[in-house]
Amino acid sequence: MDCPYTGRGSEISPKEMLGAGLAGCMLMSMGVPAMRNNWDISGTKVEVDVIPAEPPINRIGTINVNVIMPKNFSKKERLMLEKASKTCPIKHSLHPDIKISVNFIYPE
Repeated sequence: MDCPYTGRGSEISPKEMLGAGLAGCMLMSMGVPAMRNNWDISGTKVEVDVIPAEPPINRIGTINVNVIMPKNFSKKERLMLEKASKTCPIKHSLHPDIKISVNFIYPE
């Protein structure tokens, strides 16, 4: 059976789903200390770029994550939120050869 959407870019790709899953997992992990401390992190945005490895290897090589925070937090709050994001089980389930870069962006 021929699938009319395959390869046309009109549907979400598996690598995009992986990136979305990683972003959601990181946000959920950050939500734990935010809820405990009554910090409002609503409006947080995450940009994910999933980059393939160099050919001939057919796998993901790098994942770049930008977490765009909606407001400034104290140094202590930032450390707790950023540390919580590192506990994401999806991040720890990925192969160690995949380079994962996470950058937090706070407003000035």
